[in-house]
Amino acid sequence: MSAGIFRDGPLLRITLNRPDKRNALTDEMTAEMIAAVQGAGTDEAVRAILLTAEGEHFCSGYDIVARNAAKTESKPRAGSIQRRLPTQAHQLIPVLCETQVPVVAAIRGWAAGIGLALALAADFTVASETATFWAPYTGRGFTPDSGLSWLLPRRVGEVRARRMLLLGEKIKGTEAADWGLIHACVPDDSLDDESERIAATLSGQATVAVGLAKWLMHAGREAPLEATLRNEAFAMELSSRSEDFREGMKAFAARRDPKFTGR
Repeated sequence: MSAGIFRDGPLLRITLNRPDKRNALTDEMTAEMIAAVQGAGTDEAVRAILLTAEGEHFCSGYDIVARNAAKTESKPRAGSIQRRLPTQAHQLIPVLCETQVPVVAAIRGWAAGIGLALALAADFTVASETATFWAPYTGRGFTPDSGLSWLLPRRVGEVRARRMLLLGEKIKGTEAADWGLIHACVPDDSLDDESERIAATLSGQATVAVGLAKWLMHAGREAPLEATLRNEAFAMELSSRSEDFREGMKAFAARRDPKFTGR
C-alpha cells in the first residue's frame, strides 16, 4: 500500500507513503483513502482523522506520468478524464469535506495540485515553515480540478484565489496562515507535535456534536438562513440526545472538565 492507514485508538491515521515521488497520488492511493474516510464515517470507534506524509513533502499532486505510462493504448478515448475524475479525485475531496469525522492535515514541503486540495478539505491544516502551496494548472496549460475552483475562493477570497489559480503564485506556509488558507504555521520541528495535539483534542471532544457542527458549516455554505436554522434545530435535537451531552451538562453543573466518550 502506498498510503499507510491504521487506527490508533480513536484516531485514524492516513499517511501518504511515496516520498521518492514527493507523495504524488496514484489511482490506488486515492481509492484507499476514499475507502478509509468512508469507513471512518461509519466506525463509531473513530473520532478524528490525521492526514500526514512521509518524507520532506506532503503531496506534489497527481502522478499523471505514472498513469499514462501504465496505459496499454497509445491514446485514451475522448472523454476519459470526465469519466475518471468523478470516481477518483472528485470523490476524495467531497468525502473529506462531508464526513462528520474531523480531519487534521500536517503539511511540510510541497502541497501542490490535489495536495493543495487535501489541505483545504481538512478541517484543521497545520503547516511547517517549509511548506509551499501551489496550484500549477494554468501554467501547464490545463484547468484546476479536485474542487480547487470552489474551495480556494471560499477560503481566501476571490482576489487571492485568482492569484493562485490564474497566475500560479506559490504561497509559503507563513503567508498561507496569514491569508487564513490554513489553521497555523509552525516551525518544522513543531509540526508533528502540533498536529498530533489538535487531533488528540478533537478525538477527545463530544464526537456527535463536533460531527454535526462540521456538517452544519459545510451545508451552510450554500444554504439560506432559513434552511440553516432548520438544520441547526435538527442537529440540536440529535446532539442533545447523546451521552456526551448529558456528561457535558453534569460537568458544567459540577464545575469540572467533561470526560467525553464519543457516544
